[in-house]
Amino acid sequence: MAEQDSTTPDTTLYMLTTVDNPYDPFTEWEEWYAFDARQGYHTPGLIARLTVDSDQLSNADQTLSVQLAVREIARENVLGIYRLVSENNFIPGSPIPDSD
Repeated sequence: MAEQDSTTPDTTLYMLTTVDNPYDPFTEWEEWYAFDARQGYHTPGLIARLTVDSDQLSNADQTLSVQLAVREIARENVLGIYRLVSENNFIPGSPIPDSD
């Protein structure tokens, strides 16, 4: 993987999960979602509340809005339970990667 400098935008897609959710949101969505709902986290709803969405936005802009929302939630992490994962770094219970 090429090293990024400060001028190269991070194009890695991240998903938000919780430290106790053992399911990979990229490959085990249904299981991940069911666990999240059972625990009362409702993470997709939290993301939706912080995402700017409009039919007038391009798909790229909508994706960017979601990515900004998940990074903000992970950065603030008020409850201390959230972490970002990418398709290449999902390990159940792994520490929160640097989101900056």
